[in-house]
Amino acid sequence: MFHPVSLFIGLRYLRGRSGDRFGRFVSFMSTAGITIGVMSLVTVLSVMNGFENQLKGRMLGVLPQAVVSQEGGKTSTTEGVPDFISALTPYQAQPIARSEAVIQSSEGLGVAMMVGIESDSENPVAQHLVTGHMSHLNAGEYGVFLGHSLARELNVSMGDKVRLMVTSASQFTPLGRIPSQRNFTVVGLFNTGSDIDKQLVITNLEDATRLMRLPKETVSGWRLYFDDPFIVSDLSQKALPDGWVWSDWREQRGELFQAVKMEKNMMGLMLGLIVGVAAFNIISALIMVVMEKQSEVAILKTQGMTSAKIMAIFMVQGASSGIVGAVVGGGLGVILAQNLNPLMQMLGVELFTLGGSLPVLIQPLQIISVILLAIALSLLATVYPSYRASSEKPAEALRYE
Repeated sequence: MFHPVSLFIGLRYLRGRSGDRFGRFVSFMSTAGITIGVMSLVTVLSVMNGFENQLKGRMLGVLPQAVVSQEGGKTSTTEGVPDFISALTPYQAQPIARSEAVIQSSEGLGVAMMVGIESDSENPVAQHLVTGHMSHLNAGEYGVFLGHSLARELNVSMGDKVRLMVTSASQFTPLGRIPSQRNFTVVGLFNTGSDIDKQLVITNLEDATRLMRLPKETVSGWRLYFDDPFIVSDLSQKALPDGWVWSDWREQRGELFQAVKMEKNMMGLMLGLIVGVAAFNIISALIMVVMEKQSEVAILKTQGMTSAKIMAIFMVQGASSGIVGAVVGGGLGVILAQNLNPLMQMLGVELFTLGGSLPVLIQPLQIISVILLAIALSLLATVYPSYRASSEKPAEALRYE
C-alpha cells in the first residue's frame, strides 16, 4: 500500500521508541492540555449561549422588538399596515401604544413602561402568564397585566385596583398641570424570570390610547416581530420613507446584551489562551525529538529527501497531538455540556436556590470553529521546530557518528 513517506515517518516518530518514556510523556501532556482546554471552551461557550438565548426569549419576547412610527409618536391606522413595514418582517405587524407611566396602589408607587396591545393578538406575554388570560384584556374594562415582581412591590393581586398616570399626556387645570390618569383592574400576572417583571405593564390598546389622549384610530406605531431579535441591527440601517422613524429593543436593553456578549467573548479569549499554551507545549516536545533525530535526519537528507519533506515529517508528528486533542476535547465538551445539569445534581451542586438548571445551547458551527482553531494553533506551533530540523546539515550531524 502506498504511504506518503513524510506521513509514514512522522506517525512512526509519534509512537516513539519503547525506551523514550520521557519524550512520550511530554507529547501526551501536550495532547491532554489541548483536550482539556478545548473541552472547557466548548462547555463554557455552550452555557453562555444558553444564558444569552434565555435572556433573548424571556426579555425580547415580551418587549417590543422593533416599532416603526411616524414622527411625533402618533401613527394613523386608518389605512392599515404600510407595505414597506410588511416587507420588514415575516409576521403581521401589530399596532401598539406605549408610554412611560406611574403606577400606584394603596400601598406602593412605581414607574413602568405601559404597553397597549390588541386583546386578540398572539402576544408573546401569553407564554409567561401565571394567572389570567389574554381574553381578559377587553376594551373599555381597563384591565392590566402586571409582572409578579411589580405586583409584589405594590402588594396587589388579581382583582385589585391600581392607578396608572401618564405624565406625557398631562393637561392644564386650575390646580396646575395634572397627568392623565385612570384606575385599572389587575386581571393577570406574568413572570419572565427577568427584571422586566418590575418594569412592564400591559393593557388593552384602546384603553391605553384613551389614557394617552391619542386621537381615534391613532397609535404609537407598528410593532414588528422577528425570529431572531438581533436582526434589528441590520434592519435599522434600511432607509424609511420621510416622516417615519425606527426604534427597537436596543434602546432599553442594548447595554445588557452588549455586556453578555462581551462576557462571552472574554471567557472565550481566556480559555482560548489556555488552548494556546497547551498547543505551544508541542514546541518543547518537538524540539526534543528534533535533537534526538539529528543523525536520522542527516541520513534521510543524504538519501535525497528534500528539506520540505523533512519539515513535513515533524509537522505531522507535532500536529497529530493537536488534532487528536482538539477532536477528542470537542467531543468530550459536547458530552459534558449535554449532561452538565445531571452531573451537578449527582455531585450535589446547587447553583439556584429555588431550583432550575443551567441553560445550555450547543451550536455545531461554533464547536467546529473551536476545533479548527485549536488545530491551527497546533500547526503553528510545529513550524519553528520543523524548520530547524529541515535546516540541519548532514555533514555536521554525522561528524561524530
